[in-house]
Amino acid sequence: MTSILIIYTGGTIGMIESVDRQTLVPFDLPHVLDTIPELRKLDAKLDSIAFEKPIDSSDMEPTGWMKIAAMVADNYDAYDGFVILHGSDTLAYTASALSYMFSGLRKPVVLTGSQLPIGMIRTDARDNLITSVEFAARSMNDEPVVQEVVVCFEDLLYRGNRTKKYSTEAFDAFISPNYPVLGEAGVNLNFDFEELYRSDEEAFKVVGGFDQRVAVLTMFPGIMPELVRSVLRNTDLRGLVMMTFGSGNAPSDKALIDELTLAVERGMVIVNVTQCAKGKVEQGKYETSVGLMNAGVVSCGDMTLEATLTKLMFLLDKSDDADWVKEQMLTNLRGELTV
Repeated sequence: MTSILIIYTGGTIGMIESVDRQTLVPFDLPHVLDTIPELRKLDAKLDSIAFEKPIDSSDMEPTGWMKIAAMVADNYDAYDGFVILHGSDTLAYTASALSYMFSGLRKPVVLTGSQLPIGMIRTDARDNLITSVEFAARSMNDEPVVQEVVVCFEDLLYRGNRTKKYSTEAFDAFISPNYPVLGEAGVNLNFDFEELYRSDEEAFKVVGGFDQRVAVLTMFPGIMPELVRSVLRNTDLRGLVMMTFGSGNAPSDKALIDELTLAVERGMVIVNVTQCAKGKVEQGKYETSVGLMNAGVVSCGDMTLEATLTKLMFLLDKSDDADWVKEQMLTNLRGELTV
């Protein structure tokens, strides 16, 4: 029988109303499992562990990613797959971060959450959890079908580092704008086998560490030069994600380009991500992005903001060589980037 470890970090999927009914607060994992007795009918042996103090996903940070990774690593040999219960707000960041940390992953790591607490009548938590366990437990030719970090939400299976949360209200809260859905749960579980990721690394290991000396700067019409200058001249920053217009365009202001050039020359790694939900950055396609390219800004293609930011933090922790970090940002490490 397939063995699955459920890791509960917190989030809406495990929330109940507070005593005064004004807020939602987390409760313990055994309560979650008792609420869904159907889990015991699955052809899988289920165990569970949890954060000592479950957290709202808005409080998730790199130390939390490291904690989840350690839980998987400590139990990797004992289980066939892992299901991580996580709040939906920052779930895509966590999925992306974990994908970079897990080298040589040969087992499924499925993240899921819900839009409504598990105790509510119309909750989506029940189906999301059951379906996630089913996806994690599925094998073929004596090996797991899924061997990567994925997100399961509303009967769909996505690559973790390709997802974005796009709705605060819909049950199908996530999208994978630039990569196909990996699987779908209907009467049967169906997979797009050609799109499933397989690691080239030999042995499983966790590569930890994230440098938090990064920032995100969103371009907008009328942005004050002083604002941009204050960010680019911040000597505490090692990396910057620029969220630009369309296919990677920004105001064609010479002073802006000069500031970007100086920041890059000082060793800051600046990367370019589009504000659009779908599509990619193509620096040089329009004149308004040629200056960014000449300044040394790195195009991140069709990567999501979540995948880009966590990747930049991950790489900056590994080296002080800005050129190496830029090269790796352009490299497809875990299926996060279309080359």
